[in-house]
Amino acid sequence: MNKKILIVEDEFIVANDLSIILENAGYEVCGIADSVEEAKEMIGKYGPELVLLDIHLKGQLTGIDLAKQLGEQNIAFVYLSANSNQKILEEAKATSPYGFMVKPFREKDVLVSLEIAQYLHEQNMLVRKNSELLLQGTLADLLAETGSWAEKFLKLAKLLQPQIPFDYLAIGMKNMDILPYRGISFLRMGFNEYQTIGFDELLNISGLKKQELLKIQEPSADDSQSQIYNDADFMSASQQNAEKNLIRRAFKMMSNLSLFIPVNGHNGFTISFYSRKNDTYNSKHLRLTKRLQKPMGHAINGILNVDTRPEEATKATPINLISKNKGAKPFAKQGFEGIIGKSHLLLTALDHLTLVAPMDTSVLILGESGTGKERFAKSIHGMSLRKSKPMVTVNCAALPTHLIESELFGHEKGAFTGAVDRRIGKFEQANGGTIFLDEIGELPLESQAKLLRVLQEKEIERLGGRETLKVDVRVIAATNCNLEKEVSTGKFRLDLYYRLNIFPILLPALRERKEDLAELATFFVEKYGEKAGKPGMSLSTHALNEMAGYNWPGNVRELEHLIERSVLLNRGLIIDHVITANKITDTEMPVETNRIKSIDDNERDYILSVLKKCNGRISGPGGAAELLEVPSTTLNSKMKRLGITRKHVSGY
Repeated sequence: MNKKILIVEDEFIVANDLSIILENAGYEVCGIADSVEEAKEMIGKYGPELVLLDIHLKGQLTGIDLAKQLGEQNIAFVYLSANSNQKILEEAKATSPYGFMVKPFREKDVLVSLEIAQYLHEQNMLVRKNSELLLQGTLADLLAETGSWAEKFLKLAKLLQPQIPFDYLAIGMKNMDILPYRGISFLRMGFNEYQTIGFDELLNISGLKKQELLKIQEPSADDSQSQIYNDADFMSASQQNAEKNLIRRAFKMMSNLSLFIPVNGHNGFTISFYSRKNDTYNSKHLRLTKRLQKPMGHAINGILNVDTRPEEATKATPINLISKNKGAKPFAKQGFEGIIGKSHLLLTALDHLTLVAPMDTSVLILGESGTGKERFAKSIHGMSLRKSKPMVTVNCAALPTHLIESELFGHEKGAFTGAVDRRIGKFEQANGGTIFLDEIGELPLESQAKLLRVLQEKEIERLGGRETLKVDVRVIAATNCNLEKEVSTGKFRLDLYYRLNIFPILLPALRERKEDLAELATFFVEKYGEKAGKPGMSLSTHALNEMAGYNWPGNVRELEHLIERSVLLNRGLIIDHVITANKITDTEMPVETNRIKSIDDNERDYILSVLKKCNGRISGPGGAAELLEVPSTTLNSKMKRLGITRKHVSGY
C-alpha cells in the first residue's frame, strides 16, 4: 500500500493507537504532530498523501485552519472528531473533507474510512483534471473560430459557467477609464440565454451618474490578486469600486469573484463573476481561477489580437428589465428532454449536469420524489460519450427481494426453481452504456454488498454461474431519501455511499422554484391539450395564482398529473381551476376553496376519470393502463392502495 499518512492529533495515546493500526495495515506513518505549526513543518518535509486531522489541537489554530491549506495543496484529509457542537461541524464540513472518524476508533472503521478517502480523492482529482483539460482544449478551439470580439467572449462566458457559476459576468472592465475600451458584460437569462450589457446600459440601469463614479476609488493598475467578496464584504468593497457598485446596484448581486488575467499590453484585465446568492464563491473557485490564469490569458490575448476594434463590443442592445428579454437576442437553449425552467437552483443543477456528463464519473442525483431525477439521468447519458450505447433503468424499490440478484446480474438455467432459461441481467444489458439505479436507498444491505463489489471490480457473476464477466458500465444512482441519515442508522453501507457520491447533483423541489411554475404548467397544458384533441387550451390568471399558493408536495410529477386531469375534465379552452377541479361529472360541482386535496385524492380522482373514459376497461388495447402508460399490474396495485374496487369499475 505504502501510502504516506500524517497524524495530527494532540492526544498521544489516540495518535499512537492510530499509528499502530495503520502500520499493521501497510501504511507508512510519516509523523505525528500535535499542533498546526508542527503539522505544517512535517507536510513540507515529508509530503504526506493523506492527513488524519483532529479539529481541536494545541495552540491557537485548529484543524479547520490547517484543512484550508491542505485543500489548496490537494492533500486528502479525514477529520478525527470527538464531541463537537453543530457550528464547528458545519465549519469543518465546509472545508470538503473526505470523511469524519468519531472517537473512539474501531480498526475496521479506520481502514474503511481511509480506503474511501483515497478513492474519493483520486476520483475528484480525475474529474478536475478531465474537466480542466476539456475547458483548456475548448479555449484553444475558440481562437480558431470566426466571429466578433463580443461573440467570442460570450462563448468564453458559457464555457466558464459550469466551472464557476454566475448570474452576471464582467470582462475587461477594470480600469475602464484607462483602457481604449470599457469592457463587456453578460447577464444570464436562462440556461443558454445571455443578454449582452454595455457600459452605458449598465449606468442607466444602476441609476448612478457618471460624475458619481469619478468619486469612487478605482483599484490600482498593478492589483493582480484574485479576490472573493461575499455579503457584507461585497457591500463594503462595492463602495470603493466603480464596477462592483454599478453591478450590485443594477442587478442586486450578493457575491463576487474577481479573476486577474495577465494579457500582453493590457495591464489590469479582469474577469469578474457575480451571483445573486450569498457565499457562492469559496477557496475552491479561487484555486481554480489561479490554475486557469495562464490558459485564459492565451485565449483572451488571441481574441484581442484578432479583432482590433474591441470598442464595438460596447454597442450592446439595451435591456428592458420589466420584460427582461425585450429587444434581446437570446441564444438557442441546449436541449434537455422534459427539463423546463430558468430558476437559479435549476440552472445550477443543469450546470453540474453539463460538467459531469462527458465523463465516466459515477453520479448521485438527489431530490424529492417527482423532481425529475430520471430525466436528469437520461440527459447525462444523452450528453455522454456512451449515448450510442444502451441506458438501462432499474427501479430498486420495485425489485422483489428474492429476485434482486437475478435482475441485476442475471442467472443461468437451473440456478433456482423456475429458472428455465439463462437470463441476462441489467448490468450485462447496459455493458458499454449506462445503468440508472433509481431509488438506490431502497436496496437491501445484502444487495448493497454485491453492488459494491461490482463497482469496485467492474465484473459480475450470473446467479448459478461460474464465469466472471467484465462489464464496462457507468453508474447513475438516484434517491429521495437522506443517505447520510440512512448510513448513520445502519440501513445503508458507508463504503457504497462514498462510491456513489463522487459527483452529487441536488434537484430543487418545485416549491423552491415557483418562478418556473407558469412555464411548466403552460408546457403541460399544451402537451395534454394536443393529446386530448383540445388544442389552444390555456390557464387563467386565477389558476396560476392558485398554483402559486400551493406547496406542491408531489413536485413536478404532481403538477403534470393535475394539469393532465384538468385538461381531460375541462369543458372549455380556459382552465380556471387546477388544484380543485369543478367539473368531475357532467353535473356542475361546487368548487372546493377551503381544502387542498392530497396527492392520493387527486391520483384517485384522476384514475377514476380515466377508467370512465375507458368504460371500466383496465388492461388490453384501449384500457386505462395503456392510456396511463403503466403496466396493468402497477395500475391494479395503485387501485388497491387507493381503495378503487371492482364496484367502481363495473359502474362505468
